[in-house]
Amino acid sequence: MPRISTLARCCALAALQMTVRTAVATEGGGSSYPMGAENYMSGAMPPPGVYGQLFVNHYEADSLRGNDGRKLPVDFSVRADALTPRLIWVTDQTLFGASLAFHAIVPLVDLKVTVNGQSQSKQGMGDIIFGPALGFHHSEKLHSILALDMIAPSGRYDRDDLANIGRNYWVFEPVYALSYVDPNGLNIDAKIMYDFNRKNPDTDYLSGQELHMDYAVGWGLGNGWVVGIGGYANHQLTDDRQNGERIEDNKGRVLAVGPSIKYSNKNGWFVTAKWEKETGVRNRAEGEAYWMKVTVPF
Repeated sequence: MPRISTLARCCALAALQMTVRTAVATEGGGSSYPMGAENYMSGAMPPPGVYGQLFVNHYEADSLRGNDGRKLPVDFSVRADALTPRLIWVTDQTLFGASLAFHAIVPLVDLKVTVNGQSQSKQGMGDIIFGPALGFHHSEKLHSILALDMIAPSGRYDRDDLANIGRNYWVFEPVYALSYVDPNGLNIDAKIMYDFNRKNPDTDYLSGQELHMDYAVGWGLGNGWVVGIGGYANHQLTDDRQNGERIEDNKGRVLAVGPSIKYSNKNGWFVTAKWEKETGVRNRAEGEAYWMKVTVPF
């Protein structure tokens, strides 16, 4: 279930419609989900109760890659910072042997985009994410979550602006997350998602469907610390369409990896942090991201 939203880095790329409309995947080359947001414990639902999370993210990129992976001749840069609170309610109810939970995320975004010498900045609320989830506890160490997230077009959007902190279309995203948790050994986490993007009514643009995964692999040191690597992979599976016409050779692809750590204490709160470097990029911006997530039970 865990997901958040620095829609900033994704929404920022909508600016590229004006200069490289057919050279980047999905509308503007971004995604509604903030790739790589999740880390350790992504598939482990906590006990019944109310929990608060805070995500802090910085993303920057200064190059665009085309369908062959080469850098495009566009003077481009994006800088996105986000402070994103999330509220999680794990109920006492069970369904199919799993705990029923709900969550909501409201991203606060500071965005700057520069394309070919023109620059624009925006600040405000991004697209809100919410949805139900079921948490399964298969054993003391193995856990999983099945969820359906919805991303609402609540962020400000103008088709003529260089920078947008909203995507202006709904996204429906089935989620499956799996966590193997061992405080004194191997930790493995994978959150797999599939995006069904709806049409942007202002541009008549339908972004293709995307399969993507956040992952982390680490080793528990037995003192609350887990150290290892994390990142994400994204692959666009269907073509974009605009005005009913299919856009060829612009499906996005990217792999990101970097160091990842977690610290947890006996009172139930924990913090994760990581740095991710993007590689193998096709039809998207190429950059790097810094993430920190704090989880606190109320």
